[in-house]
Amino acid sequence: MPTPPRTSNRGPAAAPENRRAILDAARRVFADRGYHAPLSAIAQSAGVGQGVLYRHFPTRLDLAFAVFEEHLAELEAIAALPDDDAFVRLWSRLVELTVEESAFVEMFLDARRNLPETDIGERLPTFVAATLPRAQAAGLVSPRLSVADVLLAQRMVYGVVATSLGAAQAKESVDQALVLLRPLLLPG
Repeated sequence: MPTPPRTSNRGPAAAPENRRAILDAARRVFADRGYHAPLSAIAQSAGVGQGVLYRHFPTRLDLAFAVFEEHLAELEAIAALPDDDAFVRLWSRLVELTVEESAFVEMFLDARRNLPETDIGERLPTFVAATLPRAQAAGLVSPRLSVADVLLAQRMVYGVVATSLGAAQAKESVDQALVLLRPLLLPG
């Protein structure tokens, strides 16, 4: 995507517009090229210099947190639903996000390695723990399923995505893997 032409330097007045452009570009670039895509590609796609990108987001993790915060907020909103099937909806959306944006998972991994003091690694288990018991009580999932099992299944889905040769194969392979996991997840 070509860089839009700049007509003049608007200085600090352009900051909110630049931030939004960087976030939009990062979302696209992360989806196309993965979490470790060059930040220069994001700056170029946003039509800003790298200095502008780094002023808004000093590190890759800062940028990724901002990009993916809306996903975390969406998962949190699903977990807050009082419905018995909130876990099923949470799991479905988590799988979709893992297939569509594996960079979302890569951000979690990077945060766990480089920022052990952050709570980002605890948010997903909290969402699962809030919804799983209701789904089990309603007979929607196996009563033997634990939060750790769900997180392991999600990591397995990510492994399938990470080793696939393209988006179409990833989707098809995840669907096949979920068929294999279904007897372990469902009551019976």
